[in-house]
Amino acid sequence: MMDPRRPSANPYTSRRWAKVKRTKREWRPLEDRSCTDLPWFLLFVLFCVGMGGICGFTVVTGGAARLVLGYDSYGNTCGQRNEQLQGVRLSGLDHTDRRFVFFLDPCNIDIVQRKIKSMALCVTECPGEELHTYGDLKRFAMINGSELCSYELAGHKYPGHPDRFTKCPKLPVPQSKPLPVFNRCTPIDISCYAKFAEAVVTFVSDDSLLHRLIASIAASKEIIIGLCVLALVLSMILLVIIRYISAVLVWILTGLVVLGSLGGTSILWWLYIDHRLSVKDPEAEEVEQEQEEEEAKDKTHALMIYAIAATIFTVILLLLMLFMRKRVALTIALFRVAGKVFVHLPLLVLQPFLTFIVLLLFWTYWLLVLLFLGTSGNPIQNEETGLTEFRLTGALQYLTWYHTFGLVWISEFILACQQMTIAGAVVTYYFTRDKGRLPITPILSSVLRLARYHLGTVAKGSFIITLVKIPRLVLMYVHNQLKGKENAFARCMLKACICCLWCLEKCLNYLNQNAYAATAINSTSFCVSARDAFVILVENAIRVAAINTIGDFVLFLGKVLIVTCTAFAGVLALNYQRDYSEWVLPLLLVGLFAFLVAHCFLSVFEAVVDVLFLCFAIDTKYNDGTPGREFYMDKALMEFVENSRKSAAAVERGRGRAREEAELTAMAPGPSSA
Repeated sequence: MMDPRRPSANPYTSRRWAKVKRTKREWRPLEDRSCTDLPWFLLFVLFCVGMGGICGFTVVTGGAARLVLGYDSYGNTCGQRNEQLQGVRLSGLDHTDRRFVFFLDPCNIDIVQRKIKSMALCVTECPGEELHTYGDLKRFAMINGSELCSYELAGHKYPGHPDRFTKCPKLPVPQSKPLPVFNRCTPIDISCYAKFAEAVVTFVSDDSLLHRLIASIAASKEIIIGLCVLALVLSMILLVIIRYISAVLVWILTGLVVLGSLGGTSILWWLYIDHRLSVKDPEAEEVEQEQEEEEAKDKTHALMIYAIAATIFTVILLLLMLFMRKRVALTIALFRVAGKVFVHLPLLVLQPFLTFIVLLLFWTYWLLVLLFLGTSGNPIQNEETGLTEFRLTGALQYLTWYHTFGLVWISEFILACQQMTIAGAVVTYYFTRDKGRLPITPILSSVLRLARYHLGTVAKGSFIITLVKIPRLVLMYVHNQLKGKENAFARCMLKACICCLWCLEKCLNYLNQNAYAATAINSTSFCVSARDAFVILVENAIRVAAINTIGDFVLFLGKVLIVTCTAFAGVLALNYQRDYSEWVLPLLLVGLFAFLVAHCFLSVFEAVVDVLFLCFAIDTKYNDGTPGREFYMDKALMEFVENSRKSAAAVERGRGRAREEAELTAMAPGPSSA
């Protein structure tokens, strides 16, 4: 007998059966593993090779050496033998013994371009004392062998040479010492850099105030460090105990929203009635007060519109609260399970630290290569100063754009790796029925799965975010450059485009995170995972809205709690130390650090909740608790499902009784007619 599940010999039926089979998604958590989006992984590797090639280019062409060793205004690198540059006077000198860069006028600073507009020379030694006359310059050159004037001037001719005013340093020459690593002679007295200080502290009109603020930070540095550690500890503790206080926070939020909407509506109706009674005042019948009457009536009409709108909003809000009360229970259950996840997977707490360290290392490397690019390229003489500078020309100019694109893509790639690691660990926890059989280090197992199978998926997802982020950053740059120059319409359009791109980026980030979770479950490619996750989210749109709105507010209250506790501890500590007269700046610094730390940790908690919800939605869709289709979920989520089923069964029984009563009423004989 033919198996009814197999296709018949009819080719049309076979194609239709195959199509149905292809479109049906079977979720098989953690069963099969395979490499996903391999072409994107190869593309990302090639891109990283290109990033490394830019670094190699700067090293080979001398840009790295010029940045580290320094170079003079004629294109010679200090501390080594140089080759002659075509068309550049005094180039190709042997500076093996001249290891330090000396600026003739170190205080000639261009604040806009952020560089020193002065001739630079390679010297043997930085002036260790202040030199007041050209005779002092001659004596310093004769004793130390370090000539501080231009190369074509001999040291013994400094006092009487006619070009000494333009080719020798500006008198008096300040005492200086070389910077470590970068070998630049820097004045010990930094008073000549006051322009930078003025640009930084222009908001302070009283120098004594600035000094007191700086002194308060220096005096309370131990307390500041202690409070930062306290914020760190409080954030870790909150991740564990938030499952116990989430219900309280949720119902506090619900009560505040309901009371606020009812109070606002009541106040608007009270104002409307008060204005309406004042309009009916009999004194308003005089002719000269007709205009005031009209204005009062307009205000009363406007208040009535506001009151009606507020009433409609309040009614809709109350109905939503009534309708979403079960979803609120789901949010509380997910928070409880997320707290258990951190108990079983304590290394999740370290994810923000590891990600920050990796990002910091990459950003340091990226900044160094960018500085290398600034000293690479072809020698070009500056028409304004006459000094030789190195600039990228022709096709080499695109190296900077490539490098900038790499900053965004690789940064997003690192953040996406964190999301995939968290998703993989949480998926392993959720879909392991016996929690005692969890891997010894689920986080490490998730990292290894990511590195072995899913780097291509992460590369593709981060590339999509990059394609949205870079246009937004470009528009923000254009908006800042045109500030005060563009008309109102152009300014409005720019802000609208920036806002739209920001919203699109946030939506894609959320979809990407769920796509990574789907990949961790089924080991499917990015596009397939994004489609599957999107279908699940659309089917549970109301639950998603409830979790995102209520959950985000609860996490915001958690951040406020950490900042408030840290600030309160800071006030007590600073009050105990009576010597500190200025508390504002230390408390602001501590509060900012506490908020950033709380944001990092609670963002990880939020990611765990989102992954748990996707797993829960998949679990409830494809399993029903019967033998062979048992749930994977935790006891807290199981209680939520059971309560939902009991509520649904009670509602169905009520409808059945109502139907039976209606049928009995219809079958009963009517009263006999006379």
